[in-house]
Order: sequence, then structure tokens, then C-alpha cells
Amino acid sequence: MSDKKLDIKEEDVPDVDLQRTRSLNPFWQVVVTVIGTLAILLSIYQIFKLDSRLNEIWQYFGGDGKIGYTLLVNEYLYALVGMMLATVFIVFPTYASQRRDKVPLYDLIPAAVSLGVTFYLLFNSLQIQEEAWEYVAPEWAQWMAVVMWVLVIEAGRRTGGWPIFFIVLAISLYPIFADQVPQVIQGAPMGFLDTAAFHVYSIESLLGIPMRAFGLLVFGFLAFGMALVYTGAGLFFINFAFALLGHVRGGPAKVAIFSSGLFGSMSGGPITNVLTTGTLTIPTMRRIGFSAKYAGGIEACASTGGVLMPPIMGATAFVMADFLQVRYIDVAIAAIVPSLLYYFGLFVQIDSYAARNRIQGLPKEEMPRLLDVLKDGWFYIFAFAVLVFMLVFLLQEARAPFYATALLLILNQLSPKHRMDWKKFYKFLQATIFLLAELAGILAAIGLIVGAVVGTGMAGSVTNDLVYLAGNNIFILLAMGALTSFILGIGMTVTAAYIFLAIILAPALIRSGLDPMPVHMFMLYWGMLSFITPPVALAAFAAASVANAKPMETGFEAMRLGTIIYFIPFFFVFNPALLLLGDPVEITIVLVTAFSGVLLLASGLQGYLIFAGPVGRGTLGMVSRALMVAGGILLATPGGGMIGYSHLTLAIAAIVVAGPGVLLAIMTRREAPVRA
Repeated sequence: MSDKKLDIKEEDVPDVDLQRTRSLNPFWQVVVTVIGTLAILLSIYQIFKLDSRLNEIWQYFGGDGKIGYTLLVNEYLYALVGMMLATVFIVFPTYASQRRDKVPLYDLIPAAVSLGVTFYLLFNSLQIQEEAWEYVAPEWAQWMAVVMWVLVIEAGRRTGGWPIFFIVLAISLYPIFADQVPQVIQGAPMGFLDTAAFHVYSIESLLGIPMRAFGLLVFGFLAFGMALVYTGAGLFFINFAFALLGHVRGGPAKVAIFSSGLFGSMSGGPITNVLTTGTLTIPTMRRIGFSAKYAGGIEACASTGGVLMPPIMGATAFVMADFLQVRYIDVAIAAIVPSLLYYFGLFVQIDSYAARNRIQGLPKEEMPRLLDVLKDGWFYIFAFAVLVFMLVFLLQEARAPFYATALLLILNQLSPKHRMDWKKFYKFLQATIFLLAELAGILAAIGLIVGAVVGTGMAGSVTNDLVYLAGNNIFILLAMGALTSFILGIGMTVTAAYIFLAIILAPALIRSGLDPMPVHMFMLYWGMLSFITPPVALAAFAAASVANAKPMETGFEAMRLGTIIYFIPFFFVFNPALLLLGDPVEITIVLVTAFSGVLLLASGLQGYLIFAGPVGRGTLGMVSRALMVAGGILLATPGGGMIGYSHLTLAIAAIVVAGPGVLLAIMTRREAPVRA
């Protein structure tokens, strides 16, 4: 028996990846911190309506008049955009090979210009709104809009990369040439200065849905995620996962699923998730016998799914809520079952693989004790519980993450092991500001895409043309949507790809009779798939670098492990009951068949049948596995809805197909090899 304990320290858990930013000297750190802190305080002022609170307090003590200043919505958003753009130009270098230890003059100029243009917009904010400057702006104001347009596109390039730059540049210029393009994408043209004015002064472009979601929802949730990271939640989640699952069959791989699913809520993206949790889980997976490519594939799949896992999903979910005009919690609730289905399929495959190859867990005596872990980090669970309670029962979506963050920081001071000092608080504040600036740069640029499409009326004409091209066939439209989402997800951020499709393709699908929520979730899921699908598979390639595996092999392994995620979006479009929408009886039936089908599918993919053992090799074994996979898909496919077959019909078909496969599996089963 080993006396060695698995000793994971807080310093072993990497912070959120900020490698793309500059290493600022103390002076510029203070400048950025001041600007960012003002942006955060402004957000709190607006979201909590502190102007009314100040007036109430003033009048309570006998004061006359009002002392609280009420911000117009455009005034608030202009202030946020200006401060975030200035931060982007200071923090993010002009090009990748630029020195990271200084801020050159040619970066300070756009930062200063951003603040200057912002002061102009703030000074004229009421006039902009009352006189509809998006249509009849003075010439001087139009040229100021041109300057802001250029700044936003450049900020988008620095934060989102060259693909965002070229796509936003081309589409934001589209209104100028809207009558000279092929008829299928024609729209109402605008002049150059009119286009600039519409982008900057309307509520459809720069100040449109992306920035509104950022200013009213994303701020608090991102701060909460960063507070979790810098108070040691990463260490807690990983130790919690090891205490629960580290000793069971294939334990470290199951730890990867559990910890990455939790950590994905706060890391911001699949790649960051891989580079954070993967550095701890992949070596332990390799230690107990998983191959390098398999370990990398597991981590890539687990990290990609983490961004889709409630209660804190990626930024795209907040934008989706704004598009659908629903509460964020409605989006989060709809995402519960698809996320659980995905992780259930991943869990069963890993368990089957470990059983087939007799891969045991780590020695139980090496694992941290569950009670000790909970004692050290109970306040993380409590903060999550408070957040969920405020979201679900108090319906305080915008304010809930701020309360949860404040509670977490206060409770953290009661923990001797994880207590945050001033140095770490400063680091937390800076990381939050850097990530806010990065997201603001991307979302501001994406807003120009929305403005160009909406302002010219192109969205409506494209919707009509898509419906016509598909011949009113929903399946063809869905296939077009899946392919387009996947391709855009390769070159753009998931949020950018989603927004583009939400204004171009979603209306066509909804017009064909589909529910809005499943349609928008469909595009979100397919936009994420590029992270685990070759030839790009960025999350898989990041995991391959940690595992010292071949990138393409890891990508294909991740694709096989994540097979179910390619079907789940179609399932919930076929029947929204999978999103917990509809009759409770229907939802129950769909859940039972979906999880049963995923179990059968995963067993077929890995060649291991629960209660029967490993499936034999050779032709009969392959036939058995193929039949189980096909039967699993049939069983998981929800009946009713647009599929045209009842639950019973699909269940009988699944039994007819999978039954012989299961019998063959039992007949050809073999003993699992004993590992040395």
C-alpha cells in the first residue's frame, strides 16, 4: 500500500491564459486598472440603478432635488465601448512578434483617440437619440463615426484575429455596395458617411445586441468566473473530482470530464480550459495506461463541453438570450439536458474503454479525502448555490453574479488556505479587465456585422432565398445550417459565427415552423464542433501539445469520443422536449429514450457492453458494434415533433436493429486483457 498522496497545490493550477497580452510595466498597469475599474463601477452603477438609490438617500436626509445622474442607454454603452477600446490598444499588441514589455506611441494614439471620440459621443448622446443621427447626422459627426468605425475594426483584429478583421471589414462595408452584389444578397444601399453614421449612432450596430448583452449581462458573470479562478476554485474542483472519481476504473479520465465541465463555466473557452485542467488530468491519465492521443481526446471533448454547461455558459449564451428576448436562465435551463447527454456519452465511453482494457484508477490512499476537500472549499459551492437561487427564483439575472462575486470574495477571507491577499486581488482585477477588454473588442466588431445586415434589409431577402433554395425542406435547411455553422466556427469565434447565423439563417428555420430556442441552440452547438473536428480541432490540438501526441490523431480520437454531440443538435430540433420545453410526460419519455440510446451508442463505439463485457474482434464483432451504434441512434432520436414517427415506432425499430447486435456481442464476447 502506497503512502504517497496526490499533492496538487494551488500554484499547480495555471491561471487563465493571458499570453496574448502585454507584460505591462507598473505605470501602465495602474492606467489600465484605473480605466477598467471605472468601467466595472460604471456597470455596477447602471445595472443596480444607483442613481435612484442615491436620490432616495439624499431625499431621506432632507436634501432637495436629485444628486444621482441617470445614464441614457446609449450614453452607458458609449462609455463602456470607449474605455474598453482604450484598454485593448494598451493591452493587446499590434502584431504577435511585437515587444510585450512596452507600449509604443502608435498604440497610445488610438487609445487616446478612442477616449476622445467617446467624450464627443457622450457630450452629444441626448442629441444623437433625439435627432436620429443614424439617419441625419451632421457632417462632422459622420466623420467622427468613421474614426470610431476604424477603431472598432482594429480592436476586433487585435482581440479576435485576422479572420474577424476581414469578415467584419467586408460585411461592415457591404451597405455601400448593397445594390451591386448578386441579387440573392442585395439590399438597400447607403453612402460611405451614412454607413459610418448608422454603424455608430444606431441601436442596431455598434450599440446592438452584442454590446447590450455585454454591458447588461456578461460583465458580472465574467467577474464571477475570474473570482472563482483567483480564489482557488480550480484547485477545489480538481481535488473534488479526484476525491470522488480518481480511484474508480479509468479514474483520471473521469476526473477530466468532471473538472473540465465545472471549470469550463469560468475559463472562457475550450482552449483555455484544456491548457488549465489538462496540464493536471492528462499526465495522470497517461500514468494509469491511457494512450497519449486518447488522453488528449478526452480532455479536448471535456473542455469543449464545459463551455456549454450551465449555470455559467459562454458569452454566446448571453447574446442568445438577447436575440430571443428571453431570460438568460431560460437559455441555461434549455441547455441542461443536451449537456448531460453529451457528458453521459463521454463518461460511458471512457468507462467502457477502461473496462475493455482493464485500466484501473489511482490508488485510493493517494486521493484527497472528500470531507477535507469540502471543508476547504465549501464556500465555492455556496457561492454557486446563491447564484443559481438568484437566477432561478429571484430572477435577478444582471445583478446575481455581482452578489455572488462579492459573497465569494468575502467568504474567501475566512479560508486560511485560499485567502486572497492584496497582491492576488490586484492580479484578479487585472485579469478581469483584460478579459473584459478582449470580449468587448470582439463583440463591438461583431455588432458591425449585425448593423450592416439589418440596416440594408439583406437579412429578410436572404431568409426568403434560403427557404426557396431548400424547397421548404426543413432537413435541407438544417443541413445547410450545420455546415455553415461549422465552417464559420473554424475561422471566427463561436459568438461571431452564432450572431451571423442568428440574423441570416435562424429566421429561415423559424419561418419553416421550428421553435426559436432549438434553432438558436442548434447553431451554438454546431459552431462549437470545430474545436474537436479535424482538420482544425483547436481544442484537440492544444490537448495534443500537453499530451505529446500527434495533433491529427488526437483530433480524430476527440471526434470519435464526441460522436454524440454531432447528433444532439438535430435531436432537440426534432423535438424541443429535449430542451425541457413542452408536456412533462413527453419530456420524461424523450429523456428515457435519449439516455438509453446514448448508452447503447457509446457501448457500440467502444466495443464494451455493460453486464456482458468486451465485444469480440473480427467481422462478427464489427457487425455487432455497428448494429448497436445504429440502434442507439434510433433509440436516442426523439419521436413526435417533426420526425414523423412515434416514440414507440422508433423504440421498436431500435430493438430490431440493436437486438441482433447485442446478441452477437454476448456470443462473441472475450476476456479483457490484463494490463501489466
